[in-house]
Amino acid sequence: MTTKRVIHTTSGMELLRRLAEDGKRIITLDDARSYSAAAGISKSYLRQAFHYLEQDGWVRRLHAGLYAISPPLINAPIHEFEVAMYLVKDAAISHWSAMSYHALTDQIPRTVFVLTSDTVAAKQRGSSSQPYQIWDIRYVFVQVKPERFFGTQQEWFGESKVLITDLERTLLDGLTRPAYCGGFEEVATAFESSIDRIDIDKIIGYALKLDVATVRRLGWMLEKSGIDSTKLEPLLKSNHGEGYRPLDPTRPTGGPCNSHWGIRENLQQLV
Repeated sequence: MTTKRVIHTTSGMELLRRLAEDGKRIITLDDARSYSAAAGISKSYLRQAFHYLEQDGWVRRLHAGLYAISPPLINAPIHEFEVAMYLVKDAAISHWSAMSYHALTDQIPRTVFVLTSDTVAAKQRGSSSQPYQIWDIRYVFVQVKPERFFGTQQEWFGESKVLITDLERTLLDGLTRPAYCGGFEEVATAFESSIDRIDIDKIIGYALKLDVATVRRLGWMLEKSGIDSTKLEPLLKSNHGEGYRPLDPTRPTGGPCNSHWGIRENLQQLV
């Protein structure tokens, strides 16, 4: 190793140590610049220092200008959910990933699903057809309008807080986009297994902020789950619009029509 590289790596490790002591685990070059002078690194040489740190395994590059500090400089490895919080703004772990967290599925997805209203960054990062991959983890960003980014809670994963959709929002996302949740049968099973945990008023309130198809599917699902019809009146009152919506949007639209909810029951085994 050249003398110049030794100097850069040694100073770089001092920089990382100072960042880690302040609780920073995933960092940008802008974060590092505010610590560089104390670590004896010129701001003009910061990128070169990080180049050496990455080559020697002290940091792992997430994307341009964003790095994860490696153990033992941090106490615990960085969780993939923690990484997701830095890839886009207004991010929440969602869909199948959130279903796994809330014990709504026995399956453990290897793809991390992220709800976000940051449409610009999401388009740059990846989609379901071309997921964004970091190390051996794939990330899919599900874009929503800012007014539909709600229903989240903070949870600890390792040493970091992560935003994740709550139980009710997770179930609704399954009705809206079952393909991101293991399929409609998986979503129906999740409703069945969690019906005693669901805050009915909350999930209805959430649904009323979303689209008509989700409102109808929720009403159908809650009715099939034995929820008292008086509780479902807000869903019926908002159920405007002509035509029938498929129960499972990923399947052909054939099947009997449920005029009460305006649903085409295209998944016979659930009817």
